[in-house]
Amino acid sequence: MADYGLIGEKLGHSFSAVIHKEFGYDYELKELSPSELASFMSNPPYVGFNVTIPYKQTVMPYLDEIHPDASEIGAVNTVVVKNGKRFGYNTDFAGMKFALYAYGIRPEGKDVLILGSGGTARTARALLKSLNAKRIRTVSRTGELNYENLRLEGKDAEIIVNTTPVGMYPNNDGCPVDLAWFPRLQGVFDAVYNPLTTRLVATAKERKIAAGNGLIMLVAQAKFARDLFFETPCDDAVIHDVLRKIERVKQNIVLVGMSGCGKTTIGKLLADRLDKTFVDTDEELIKIFSKSIPEVFREDGEEKFRAAEREVVEALSKQNALVIATGGGAPLSDVSRERLRQNAVTVYLTRNIKSLDRTGRPLAISEQRVREMLEIRDPIYRKTSDFVVSNDATPQETVDKILRELKI
Repeated sequence: MADYGLIGEKLGHSFSAVIHKEFGYDYELKELSPSELASFMSNPPYVGFNVTIPYKQTVMPYLDEIHPDASEIGAVNTVVVKNGKRFGYNTDFAGMKFALYAYGIRPEGKDVLILGSGGTARTARALLKSLNAKRIRTVSRTGELNYENLRLEGKDAEIIVNTTPVGMYPNNDGCPVDLAWFPRLQGVFDAVYNPLTTRLVATAKERKIAAGNGLIMLVAQAKFARDLFFETPCDDAVIHDVLRKIERVKQNIVLVGMSGCGKTTIGKLLADRLDKTFVDTDEELIKIFSKSIPEVFREDGEEKFRAAEREVVEALSKQNALVIATGGGAPLSDVSRERLRQNAVTVYLTRNIKSLDRTGRPLAISEQRVREMLEIRDPIYRKTSDFVVSNDATPQETVDKILRELKI
């Protein structure tokens, strides 16, 4: 049994164990039902542990001493057990501050909206107050400022901090507000970290607004918790090192490009090199239809194929640590493009048009037809991708080029 861990009600998709292990110690996840909490807190089996939803407030009566900052916030996310006593702290405060500054979001003198009213919202309010935000308002479903009157009453907002679970896995399509309502908006921070890019953050970035998700906050608060566990601080620079490692582990790599450009071959090699799982969307569709792609087009029609393809893309995009080879037409759907990018780095794989394999490609009936398709698809592939790599060399050389772009 590890000496450190995380308690919460549902922890199946938590990144915490992976993060804390990067700081050099064993760390485990322990799910507790509400009825089990009192027994656990009476005799914690850990030297130190973190606390997440829904126990950040409910653990407080079981603690012998609570740091003044955590008391003021009204939430504890870190507990240190020493000489039989339980000491409570809130490292989310420092973690959120680190995250805001890392994304270039400066609340000083700004009009700020906090979406949500739970423990993380209380942390956000305390932090924003300490950073001298000009005005801090909480948006909730039933409060004075709510989602019904927000468009009018909140239009002057310059920064938005989302502390609700809207947009969190598995409901990745959710977005708590329409950013078009806020013409003065300069910064967006979303405490959600799974998916790695929520719709809220993606929309903000499209509008050239400084924005980021909660993963760096999670890593930063873990670092500050580690400092409490061991009573010896380490340099804050390690936060960025651990963040990059976690992103490399958790991110999907999506390959887009024309049919026959080698996405399957390159994807399999890339997955082997990075210890990720390889998935081909066309192969998944073959399993669903129990027939080849040309047979699907001939017998069921392209419309039915595309609808099933969108469902496959949606399911895969919610997972982590995959290399996904997409069908040539998959990124043509606005919805599919958005979903694929939520947890991924996207690579546009190009190839000389004469070298494209047209075998079994129902739309690639001639080289002229392929040229016509490429003229339409190329700008979409480029808009979708984070970078472009030519696959006109050997497969290993192409993989090496992708890894260099990924800085691995």
